[in-house]
Amino acid sequence: MADSNIVESGLVESCADTCGSAPSALPLTPERAALIRQAFRLEWLTIAWMVVEGVVAIGAGLAAGSLTLMAFGIDSAIELASACVLVWRLTVELRHGQAFSERADRTASRIGGALLFTLAAYVVVGAAWSLWTRHGEEFSLPGLIVAVLAMPIMLLLARRKLAIATQLGSRAMRADSAESITCGWLSLVVVVGLLANIALGAWWVDAVTSLAIVWFVIKEAREAWSGEDRCDRTASK
Repeated sequence: MADSNIVESGLVESCADTCGSAPSALPLTPERAALIRQAFRLEWLTIAWMVVEGVVAIGAGLAAGSLTLMAFGIDSAIELASACVLVWRLTVELRHGQAFSERADRTASRIGGALLFTLAAYVVVGAAWSLWTRHGEEFSLPGLIVAVLAMPIMLLLARRKLAIATQLGSRAMRADSAESITCGWLSLVVVVGLLANIALGAWWVDAVTSLAIVWFVIKEAREAWSGEDRCDRTASK
C-alpha cells in the first residue's frame, strides 16, 4: 500500500510538472474574490450606462453637428469596449486564478491605452477640421441632459474602479478607471461648450472645448500602454 501511494504521488507530481498546472493551484482568497465580484458589478453598470449615453450623444451630435457631442459619444463606445475587456480579464482570474490573470491584465491594459490614443486622435483631427472649415454646432437639449447626468455617474464609477484597481493591483482596471474619468471630463466639456454656445454664439467654442481634454487622454493612454514596463522596473528595484 505504501509503495502504491508513493507511485501515485510521483505520477501526480510528474503530471503537474508536464502540464504546467502549478499556477492554477493557487485559489483566490475570499477577500480577492469579493473584490472581483464588486469589479464585475461596476463593469456591468458601466456597460449599461455607456449604451444609453453613446446612443443619445452620437444621435444628438449628428443632429446638432457637434464635434464635442460626437467625441463624447465615441468615448462612450470606447468606454464600452474597455468595460468589455475588463469583464474578460476578470473572468480569466475567476476561472483560472490570479497567476493566469497577470498576462490578461497586461493585454487589457494595453488595449485600454490603444483605445485612449484612438479617442485623442479623433478629437484632434475633428477639432482641426472644424476650425479649418469654420463649422460650429447647434444647441442640443438631449445632449445637454445626458452630459449633465454623466458627470456624477462617471465620477462615482471612476472612484470605485480606482479603489478596487489599487486593491487588486490591476493596471487594466486603472486604465479603465481613466476611461471613466475621461468620460466625466468630456461630459463637463460638453456642458460648458453647449452653454457657451448659447451665451456667446461663437462657432469655435465646440472645437476648442473638445481639445481641452486631449492632454489628459494622452497622459492616461501613455500610462496604460507603458504601465507594464514601469511597474516591472519598480518591482525590480
